[in-house]
Amino acid sequence: MFHAFDNQDPAPQMLRADWMALLSRAPLDLLESAVGAHWPVKPHWLRAPETGLMMVQGRAGSTGERFNLGEVTVSRCALRLQGASMEATVVGVAYALGRSHRQVGLAAVADALLQDPAHQPLLMQTLLSPVRQHLALQRSQREERAQSTKVEFFTVARESGSTDDEGEAS
Repeated sequence: MFHAFDNQDPAPQMLRADWMALLSRAPLDLLESAVGAHWPVKPHWLRAPETGLMMVQGRAGSTGERFNLGEVTVSRCALRLQGASMEATVVGVAYALGRSHRQVGLAAVADALLQDPAHQPLLMQTLLSPVRQHLALQRSQREERAQSTKVEFFTVARESGSTDDEGEAS
């Protein structure tokens, strides 16, 4: 799929893959506050929340051959929503790291609601914007912690000036 990264559209349309990536990393409390009221009393599960393992692969130096790094715990689910404001039945799907069935259930409801043009603007503002801010804050805190451990190495020659073989400064 081709993406025009130089497109200067002032209000670009958010693609489903983009909001699903945000929903998979959304903290439970943000999902609960934004989507909890829309949670169906008895959702129509296409795939009930379940937890399993997924193999994670890595690459040496980001360019080498792939290798199996290890396994991570992943939860997933799929549900169908039929609402009064929705023209048709929509399917919500969610995957998230961890074991929280409630989190993937709420993310699947959010995915289904975001597909409905009536709910999309409100959820973009009340859910996806706070999730973006939360993830940006986490990223900056992680970068600050990494920066605080940065060590700059100086060679002895650079600290004391150049020396000849006998240790005398030239």
